[in-house]
Amino acid sequence: MTSFTYDGLPGRVVFGAGAARTQLLGEIDRLGAERILLIGTGKEGVIGARLCAPFADRMIATFTDVRPHVPTEVAERARAAAEHADLVLSVGGGSTTGTAKAVALTTGLPILAVPTTYAGSEVTPVWGLTDRGRKTTGTDQRVLPRTVIYDPELTVALPVDLSVASGLNAMAHCVEAFWAPQRNPISSAVAEAGIRHLVNGLPTIHAAPSDLAARGELLLGAYLAGSAFAVAGSGLHHKICHVLGGAFDLPHAQTHAIVLPYVLAYNLPNAPQAGDRIANALARPDAVTALRELGEKLEIPKGLCELGVTELDIAAVGDDILAIAPADNPTPVTPAGLRALLHAAWSGSDPSRHTT
Repeated sequence: MTSFTYDGLPGRVVFGAGAARTQLLGEIDRLGAERILLIGTGKEGVIGARLCAPFADRMIATFTDVRPHVPTEVAERARAAAEHADLVLSVGGGSTTGTAKAVALTTGLPILAVPTTYAGSEVTPVWGLTDRGRKTTGTDQRVLPRTVIYDPELTVALPVDLSVASGLNAMAHCVEAFWAPQRNPISSAVAEAGIRHLVNGLPTIHAAPSDLAARGELLLGAYLAGSAFAVAGSGLHHKICHVLGGAFDLPHAQTHAIVLPYVLAYNLPNAPQAGDRIANALARPDAVTALRELGEKLEIPKGLCELGVTELDIAAVGDDILAIAPADNPTPVTPAGLRALLHAAWSGSDPSRHTT
C-alpha cells in the first residue's frame, strides 16, 4: 500500500430535486445570515430572485455583472457590492461561483452555492482572476463554499450544448485527478466514481434534456469530480485551458471538452494504470477513443479552431503554458510535445495519433 496524505475538505452538501426551493432558507439560517448578496446573471439571476423571494427582506443587493474567467475589474465591483453583506449566495455556473470566490478571497465572507451547471467549482478552494488576458489561479480555504445545494431541477433549463460541454468539463476534472500533483488513492477512487456517473448521464441528457434522473447523475458526477480535483490539484490539462481561456476569452466548458482527449492521449503512454482505470469507468477498452467518440456523439466542437482560435494564437501561448506545466506530469512536457498536442487540439485531428 502506497503511503499518502489526504486532507478532507470541509463543507456541507444538500442534494435532491427541489432542494433549492425547500431547503435554501433553512441553510441560510444555519449560517446565521441576515444580509445577503446574491450573485447571478441572466436566467440564473431570475432563478436566484425567485428562490430568494421568501426572504427578500434579507437581500441587500444583487450582482449581475458576471463574466467568464472573472476579470479583475468585475471582481472589484462585486466586492464593492458586498460591502455590508454577511453572506454571498451564488446561483449559477462556474463563472458565477468564481465571482463569489473573488469576493470571499478578500472579504472572508462565507459562500452558499447553488450550482446550475456541472462546473464543480463549488466544492473546490481554487480561485481564478484574469487581468489583461492573463489568468492567475490559486488555492485558499476562504473561497471554499460553506454549503452547496445541488438541485437537478435547476439544471433542466440549461441548453443541451452547454449541458454536455459542462459535463465533459467535469469529466476533465476526474481524468486529471489521476495524475495531478496531490493525487492519492482516495481522490482517484472518487474520480473513478465520478466518471461512471457522468458517462451514465451525458448520452441521456443529449437525447432527452428534461430527464431529471439523468440530470441528477450529472450533478452527482460533477460533485465527485470537483471533490477529486479539489484534493488532487491542477495538472497539465487545466494549465493549458486556463492559459487559452484567459488569453482568448474562450468558453470555459467547451475549451475543456475539446482539449481533454489530447492531454489524455499525451499522458497515457506513461500512465498505463490510470488509463486502465479511466477506460474501466468509461466501460470501453480504449479511454482516448471512448472520450473522442463520446464528444462526437454529444456534438462537441472537434477542435479549438471551431471556437475562433487561430494557428498563430496557439503558437503564441506555448511559452506561457510551458512556464507553469507540472514537473511531475506523466509524460514530460517538452516544447515539441506541447506544440504537437496544441496543434492537434486546434485542428481537431485524431488524438490517438499524437501520443509521444
